[in-house]
Amino acid sequence: MTLVKRLRRRLRLVRVRLAMIRIALRALLSTRHPVLVQLIPIRRCNLACAYCNEYDDRSPPVPTAELMARIDHLAGLGTSIVSFSGGEPLLHPELDDLIAHVKRRGMLAELLTNGYLLTVDRIERLNRAGLDRLQISIDNLIPDEVSKKSLKVLDRSLRRLAEHGLFEVNINSVVGAGVERAGDAVAVARRARDLGFSSTVGVIHDGSGQLRPLSGPEQAAYREVQELGRSFGALMKFKDNLVAGRSNVWRCRAGARYLYICEDGLVHYCSQQRGAPGVPLLGYTRSDLRREYRTSKSCAPYCTVSCVQTVAQLDGWRGRQAAPALAPTGLVQIGLRRQADDR
Repeated sequence: MTLVKRLRRRLRLVRVRLAMIRIALRALLSTRHPVLVQLIPIRRCNLACAYCNEYDDRSPPVPTAELMARIDHLAGLGTSIVSFSGGEPLLHPELDDLIAHVKRRGMLAELLTNGYLLTVDRIERLNRAGLDRLQISIDNLIPDEVSKKSLKVLDRSLRRLAEHGLFEVNINSVVGAGVERAGDAVAVARRARDLGFSSTVGVIHDGSGQLRPLSGPEQAAYREVQELGRSFGALMKFKDNLVAGRSNVWRCRAGARYLYICEDGLVHYCSQQRGAPGVPLLGYTRSDLRREYRTSKSCAPYCTVSCVQTVAQLDGWRGRQAAPALAPTGLVQIGLRRQADDR
């Protein structure tokens, strides 16, 4: 990377981190707006990871005009961060325009991608669009029948990001059911740090959607990645309980502080609780935000959706919630089971 590009990257990262501080302060002062929204521009993915229930192999891109209207409505609700997910969002032919529109509306733009489509040209286009943050989840060192998101395949994309990307990059590794070698997560995190990226670690369920305690090697790998990623405080304690198979007592604010907007434009609590509340975004109002802010979710005790947990930390000290909006489902359908209709 040239000196000029390094300086540009450093300046942009400083701006993003200052913006994140402002977002946190604003969230502490007011509960009346979404902090993070995950927006799906396309359900289709170019991969077929065995654990994933968030994609199909046929869906067309959501029309750009519809997505622009959704972004405008989110801005009207006071949203702070819009995160594009999928499927594989880079398959949307006008994703750059969507990112640029998020920026024009005064929100931070984030992208969750499998990394396969990150050519040099694609990275430069993301730079020009104004992307603030990109995250790739890498599941193993070598591809297997469960996941093709391996360091061996993606290391070239990571080097391209390190050389050309002007935005913040986070690499997420995973431990738990379906991951054959726990030590892979440590190797992925070390590679991320070597390239100057941040790193995080996620805990996953087994194929039937059930949470189980991590084995000794898995727990050791998890803790090492946490140290490499310099994770902190309440969220780290939250995950510590999950890896030991213990539930958490917390106040999930999904539907209010965090929204998941599917390709049909409906608001859901998260990717694993699609259908609730299932309200069209364009009809979603501040009264809906207030209702869901006050409503507890019965799936919360064993939730492993990190983005929802992270946002909830901002409001953990605030008032109680009403009775659960969802019927109790034991360990709930938060797992990584592929749904029949996703095929």
